[in-house]
Amino acid sequence: VSMICRFTHSQGLVSNQGNRLTRSLLVGAMAFGSTVVPLGLSSPAGASSPTISVGIMPFAVAVNPSTNTVYVANAFGNSVSVINGSTNTITATVSVGTHPRGVAVNPSTNTIYVTNQGGNSVSVINGSTNTVTSTISVGNQPFGVAVNPLTNTVYVSSSSRKSVSVINGSTNTVTTTVTVGTHPSAVAVNPSTNTIYVTNQGRNSVSVINGSTNIVTSTVSVRRNPSGVAVNPSTNTIYVANLNSNSLSVINGSTNTVADTVSVGTNPYAVAVNPSTNTVYVTNSSGNSVSVINGSTS
Repeated sequence: VSMICRFTHSQGLVSNQGNRLTRSLLVGAMAFGSTVVPLGLSSPAGASSPTISVGIMPFAVAVNPSTNTVYVANAFGNSVSVINGSTNTITATVSVGTHPRGVAVNPSTNTIYVTNQGGNSVSVINGSTNTVTSTISVGNQPFGVAVNPLTNTVYVSSSSRKSVSVINGSTNTVTTTVTVGTHPSAVAVNPSTNTIYVTNQGRNSVSVINGSTNIVTSTVSVRRNPSGVAVNPSTNTIYVANLNSNSLSVINGSTNTVADTVSVGTNPYAVAVNPSTNTVYVTNSSGNSVSVINGSTS
């Protein structure tokens, strides 16, 4: 697994079934196999945390805090598992496109967006009915997805097309395509500034997109193979997990410069932020661990 986790885009990006499996294994520290383990639940001493069985190769996860519902994209199951956050039970399994890889939620509209890497499309799920209401064609091998709930706009990276598709959430249509760097992967949005951040794994950089003009305003150099990205809108700080340099780049959103670089575990892949506590969490895919970072002190 360690050897597989060191796979980089320079060796080819998801060009066949074998590479798809390799890409999926990179997320091992976050959701490996067919279970999702809720990390934030307290259990009696000696008791195990709840483990929820989902589909084949769960790859991405998103939460709607308004409904306390969790959505898991099952990459080899071509489905999304819907989990009740109060009971930790599966309430629905929604069929989507081929090899779903990314999932994002707009809590304002209770709508879920799933990128289907093998189908070059995005499935749109109604959170009230758990049904697919639309399928949107996008660029080749869509991977990352993020939503700006304030503008009802969805951003999808196309890993083999050096582009980001911009989708109008009201009409479910692609309004424009923005050219970014090589092998764009993860996408994150700062709704407060209407700014979008895209990690370019093949260029060791992050593209910064102005959400009002859909123009790349800056390209920030980071460490090797940036994969995950997350934003703290409260501090206007962006965090980038650099897969092949065992580090986290901390970007100042006001200046679009790297303010700090934090050493983390082996092959960091995904990153998430709690703005309320200013705490950052990084999954180390080859270290079987999560690094917890104080956002105030890095």
